[in-house]
Amino acid sequence: MDLDAYVSERRGEWNRLEALTRRRKLAPHEADELVLLYQRAATHLSVVRSHSPDPLLVATLSQLVLAGRAAVTGGRRFSWRPVARFFTTTLPLELYRSRHWWLLTMVLNVLAGGALIAYFAGHPDVIEMFSPGALGNSGAKDSFVDYYSEFQAQNFAASVWTHNALIAGQCLASGVLIVPVFWVLGSNLLNITLTGGLMTCTGDGDIFWTYILPHGFLELTAIFVAAGAGLRIGWAWIAPGPHRTRGRALAERARAGMLVALGLVVMLLVAGLLEAYVTPSGWPDGVRIGAGFAVWLAFLAYALGAGAAAERRGESSDLAPEHTVTEVPTA
Repeated sequence: MDLDAYVSERRGEWNRLEALTRRRKLAPHEADELVLLYQRAATHLSVVRSHSPDPLLVATLSQLVLAGRAAVTGGRRFSWRPVARFFTTTLPLELYRSRHWWLLTMVLNVLAGGALIAYFAGHPDVIEMFSPGALGNSGAKDSFVDYYSEFQAQNFAASVWTHNALIAGQCLASGVLIVPVFWVLGSNLLNITLTGGLMTCTGDGDIFWTYILPHGFLELTAIFVAAGAGLRIGWAWIAPGPHRTRGRALAERARAGMLVALGLVVMLLVAGLLEAYVTPSGWPDGVRIGAGFAVWLAFLAYALGAGAAAERRGESSDLAPEHTVTEVPTA
C-alpha cells in the first residue's frame, strides 16, 4: 500500500473530524457527520495497522479516534448518584438477601461464645492450659484496660480498622472453600472467650463487658456478615439452584460478596472509631454501652429495613444503564 497516497487521500476527513471533536455544540447535520467520520477513521486506523504500521501515523490516528469516540458518546462527568444509590439501595439489598447466612452465623457464635466464657470461668485449669500463668498475673486487668488507650486514638482506630478488615477479608476470600471460614471464626471466638473467661474467673467480668460491648456489637457483627457472605459464596457451587450452572451461581454470589465487602469497609471504620474514642472514654458505662448498642440497632434497621424495602420495590444491585459502558460501532 502506498502510505503517502493513502494519507493524502484521507487527510481532509481526518482534519474535519478533528475540527468537529473540538466544538462544544454541533448542529444536527454536523453530529451525523461526526459519527460518520469517526467510523471511517476507526476503519482507516485498522487498515494502517494491518498494512503499514507506521508508529507515528498509528499514534496520531489512535488519538483522533479516541477523541472522536469521546465526542460521539459524550463525556461522562463525575456523579454522586451511583455512590448514593450504592448506600441507599445496593448495599442494604445485598445485606438483606444474605441475611439468613450472617444472622445464623451471629446467633450461633453468640451462643457458643456465652457457653465458652461460662465454661472457661468455671474451669481455671483449662485457662491455664491455653494461657499458662494468666490466672496469677495481677496486671492482666490493667493490661486489658490500657490496651484501648495505649496509642493515640486516631492511630488506634486505623490499626483496629485494618486488623478487622483483614479478618473480614479472610472470611470472604476463603468462603469458596467453606472450611477456612470456620477456622477464622473459631480462632477469633477462642481469643475473645478465653479473655472473657479469665476476667470472669478473677472477678473482673464487669470490666470485660464494659470494654467489649461499646464497639463489639458492630465490630463482631461485621465479621459475622463477612463470614455469612463468604459461606454464601461457597454454597453457590455446592447447590447452585435450578436453571444455573455452578460457574454462573458462583460468579453471581461472588459479585454480591464484593458489594458487601465495600460496605464492610465503612462498617468496620465506624467500629474502629467506637473502639478508639468511645470504649476508653471516661463516659459512664451505660452511656458507652448504650452508644454502641444504638449504632448496632441502626445497622440492623438499615440492613433489614432498608434492604427489605428495596427488595419489595424490585430493585437490582446492578448498575443503572446510564452508568454502564455503551458500545459504539466502529465500522
